[in-house]
Amino acid sequence: MARILTRNLAYAALAALIFSGTLTAPAAAAGGSAGNVYTETNAASGNAVLAYARSASGALSWSGTYSTGGLGGGAGLGSQGTVTVSADGGWLYAVNAGSNDVSAFAIEGDALTLTDRVSSGGAQPISVTANGGFVYVLNAGTRTISGFASVHGALTPIAGSTRSLLGSGPAQIQFSPAGNVIVVSEKATSTLETFVVGPGGVASPPTSYPSAGSTPFGFAFGHRDQLFVSEAAGAPAGLSAASSYQLNATGSLTNITASAATTQAAACWLVVTGNGRYAFTANAASDSISSFAIDQGGSLSLVAAQAAHSTAAHTTDMAVSRNSQFLYAVDGGTRTISAFHITVDGHLMRQGGTSIPAGTAGLAAR
Repeated sequence: MARILTRNLAYAALAALIFSGTLTAPAAAAGGSAGNVYTETNAASGNAVLAYARSASGALSWSGTYSTGGLGGGAGLGSQGTVTVSADGGWLYAVNAGSNDVSAFAIEGDALTLTDRVSSGGAQPISVTANGGFVYVLNAGTRTISGFASVHGALTPIAGSTRSLLGSGPAQIQFSPAGNVIVVSEKATSTLETFVVGPGGVASPPTSYPSAGSTPFGFAFGHRDQLFVSEAAGAPAGLSAASSYQLNATGSLTNITASAATTQAAACWLVVTGNGRYAFTANAASDSISSFAIDQGGSLSLVAAQAAHSTAAHTTDMAVSRNSQFLYAVDGGTRTISAFHITVDGHLMRQGGTSIPAGTAGLAAR
């Protein structure tokens, strides 16, 4: 698929070429907001990123709607990480599940500028991750991953980077913090796959590891390459759990905590605070969020099984602000991004939220 934008276009020209349906809010006040939260509409008629400015108190206000130039899936993607922000906060990447491509945006204060859109290297991209100058996409339709070099917002496929998965039912892809390993969770086979990233960003063939519990879904890294994974059916009596692992430089995984019960149903999404102290699972079937404390060794212990949440929330993704003070949840059932203050002891205090369209997927914060 040909690029819709070439890397030598100036940003002023790029702005003129952005899809005509793009809407932007007035420029933010000098100094900008305290941070931002992003999601995507996932609309089959035309996908777009919704951007929100975050105040110092955690409140969200809409700052713009930006077309990806591609098409969404039009329905739930069953994944985590459909949008992601680079570690330096300068770039945002979003998948277009309906048109089999991925879009890149430059983050400029509270605004976004579309810089590229390229084929995802497979079919039905559902998750994207970035580290340094590399971006990898998880394609559920072809059960593959594909890598790209990202230079000034232009995405170039990495030769030899496309790899087939060993398992099935993929849900998420993510780089380790050091960028030397990629992890993929697979729901249907209850496995985790790792890929060692070599020179030039080329991923090795995968190695598969059994999940500690059933139906691993969303995951996140904490400190010291500790990996935390939600398990939608990882506990007895049809309930869910979360597990932790130590990731080694060779890509091997060693279990730390096996299936710590949430006491809730369908823990599908998981996030970790930037300070590495707490993990949270979104329990879609219980309309709840559970919080876990993380000790220095990476062990998990349940702090609270249920946060103060809405009936019929049906949370489908979460993100934590980079200052570790606020958690945000995409609640598909109530068409809301809910906001919570994270207390010093790992509990959640509900704050206001903001309305979103039906079908919205993914969440990223900075």
